[in-house]
Amino acid sequence: MRALQNMKKSKLTKDQLQKLMLSAMGFVVLVYVYFAFFLGPLNRSRAQMLAKMNELQEKIGSSKSEMNKASKLEQQAGTATSRFDVFKNLSPEGAPIAWFPPRMKLFFSNYNIEKVTARLDSSSPFKDPELAAWMRYNWVIEMPQTDFITLGNAVAALENSEPLLALTHVNIKALADAPQFQQATLSASTTLVKR
Repeated sequence: MRALQNMKKSKLTKDQLQKLMLSAMGFVVLVYVYFAFFLGPLNRSRAQMLAKMNELQEKIGSSKSEMNKASKLEQQAGTATSRFDVFKNLSPEGAPIAWFPPRMKLFFSNYNIEKVTARLDSSSPFKDPELAAWMRYNWVIEMPQTDFITLGNAVAALENSEPLLALTHVNIKALADAPQFQQATLSASTTLVKR
């Protein structure tokens, strides 16, 4: 308060007033330069860096998810490749017409089903390019006399022991002269490597 009263009492000289105005203008210019040339670019640079960091974090997040997907795909490919090799090894050498009918006759004779005949109905290559090395063979397996329970056990064992074979149709008829026995016809499809 005293300084203000002393200031009022003492008149500023013209030279002091100019210095004061010049100092005030210098201060304003200094504040302007600070905000315009130092703080402004620094804030813009900070905002740009934050935006770039957010963008990079999003990319890192998506990259991590892509890496997880790639890892899972690699595991699935390994599993599929090993399964493919197993199936390829299960496909016997030679023409299927030579080994499939005797194999079915032997298989069903182990279940006391005699006089089994197997014949090739049709064969066709797969249309998918990934399966170009494989063929589908459709077979008809005929059993002139069997009983229902034995046939059921044999069919279940056949599907469990032959992974490349799928039953597509089962036809069972009762025999007129021996009702305890049935006549069965199975339609089966096998997928085998072309040889």
